[in-house]
Amino acid sequence: MSGKVHFFSRVGKTRIIPIGLKMLLIFICLILLSNFITNFISLQLTQRQIINLNNTIMVSQLKELYSASSNQYQIYSYSGNKQESIEAMCKVARTGFANANSVAFGISRNGEFQFLADANERTVWTNFSDSNALRQLNENREAGIAEGSISFTTPHGDYFGVYKYHDDWGYYIVRAELRTDLEKSNYRVYGIISALIIILTLLFITVGYIILRREFSTLRSFTDDLIQMQQKKKLELIDISKAPNDDVTYMAASFNSLSMQVNNLLDTFQKFVSKDIVAKAYAGRDVGLEGKQQELAMLFSDVKSFTYRTETLGNDIIEVLNVHYNRVIHNVHENYGIVGSIIGDAILAIYGTLDSKRSKAYNAVISAWNITRATAELRQEMLERREEIEKTRKLTESEERVFQAVMVDVGVGIDGGKVFYGTIGRNDFDDPRQSHMTNTVIGDTVNSASRLEGLTRIYHIPVVVSESIKEEVSAETARYKFIEIDTVQVKGKTKGKKIYFPFDTNEMDEAILEQYTKFEEGLKAYYEGDWKAARKIFKGLELDVTQVFLERMGTKGAPADWSGIWAMTTK
Repeated sequence: MSGKVHFFSRVGKTRIIPIGLKMLLIFICLILLSNFITNFISLQLTQRQIINLNNTIMVSQLKELYSASSNQYQIYSYSGNKQESIEAMCKVARTGFANANSVAFGISRNGEFQFLADANERTVWTNFSDSNALRQLNENREAGIAEGSISFTTPHGDYFGVYKYHDDWGYYIVRAELRTDLEKSNYRVYGIISALIIILTLLFITVGYIILRREFSTLRSFTDDLIQMQQKKKLELIDISKAPNDDVTYMAASFNSLSMQVNNLLDTFQKFVSKDIVAKAYAGRDVGLEGKQQELAMLFSDVKSFTYRTETLGNDIIEVLNVHYNRVIHNVHENYGIVGSIIGDAILAIYGTLDSKRSKAYNAVISAWNITRATAELRQEMLERREEIEKTRKLTESEERVFQAVMVDVGVGIDGGKVFYGTIGRNDFDDPRQSHMTNTVIGDTVNSASRLEGLTRIYHIPVVVSESIKEEVSAETARYKFIEIDTVQVKGKTKGKKIYFPFDTNEMDEAILEQYTKFEEGLKAYYEGDWKAARKIFKGLELDVTQVFLERMGTKGAPADWSGIWAMTTK
């Protein structure tokens, strides 16, 4: 199980964010929002309570100041020293100050200050500047209200407080506090609480992250597995051996069950459908009834003497064919070909539909030789098996027949050209069960490849290719030297067609190449009608293909209308 943090995991261009991280971020935002809103509401309510408490305190202090003012008025009445009485009242007022801008003062009805006491002893007010507040005081007094609350504006800020009219002195005595002093105190408390909230939140985030990381570790592991499957485009099983018994594990187990079913269907699908259709389905593209003309190479391979093998082996021929096709199909796929169809003992392979650095013709020729080598290896295994048996006894007549039947040999024909390649059949969107489609290739090139394969039996060579294949491969590589075998007019055609044997210079003996070089000299004389010279050359060669021409020419000379083209009477 991976312990890696997947903040930057991606599928294509899409970033994958762990669900645990999403949940943690949501909880963090909700917790912070809840705490800050709660704190703000609490602060507002507390501020009101503080103001009410301050008013209560100021009322008490105002009463004390009012009493002191009454006493000082009596003293002033006897002594006549007004300034001394004012200083005494200021001294009493300052004993109740708690904030930096606390004030107490007396103002007459026209707004003139009679005395002023402030906490910092630096306030200089020449007159009461808030005319609206003064007018309200006077209106209240005329209405018989001599005391109450007051709010007023000064050059230093907004104040709130309480007042009472003193009849002896004939002015209003006011006790007030600067509103910002209380707000600063409140915001200081708010800041401290906010800092505590952030610290505690970070602590809870750490604890929550550890808990969520542990709880969602299996989900991260499941996500890793799914991302790898998406990148490989292959369904696999999620490892739930160490997962807890929860709903996420149940979801993974359900996925595994579905994955096994889908893989089973895909395995079956791939066995019956060509590789390009499988690739299209894996890429998420719709597979419908469609097709187009393409330049492709067709390879047709057929088992020689199949009727004899079937009669001899009976049902066991299926087992022999499966061993044979196991190697053939592997070679086709290995060289970027697809299996177009399997018809009994014959296989049609198509080249050019899959991306490859080599040309379609080159891939087809490589496959052809690999197929013949694979069947040769199978025959060699049978020979070695026979030798083992004959060390102790000879084969019976029936065993000899079986041995000859399992000595599978094939011929391969290759041609290239324009063909229709696509999907045909029925595609019922309303009821898919009624649909049936097959991938097919249609064109004369397919028939030509089949006929070229038939010529391998006549000319006793394993592989026959057309001129178009020869030209395409020769332009790409010097590995194969194409030996011209003949110019034939197959049944159903009006024109002659050159056929070639692709000699593999990497695998075949140089002495054999020299034989084929001399064969081409004899073929040239054969084309020119000099059959006598051609016979002489062919008789000096140890190639099976020469027997065809020697039998064809016999002891006669070339016909008067000889064109060098041999017309085939059978397919």
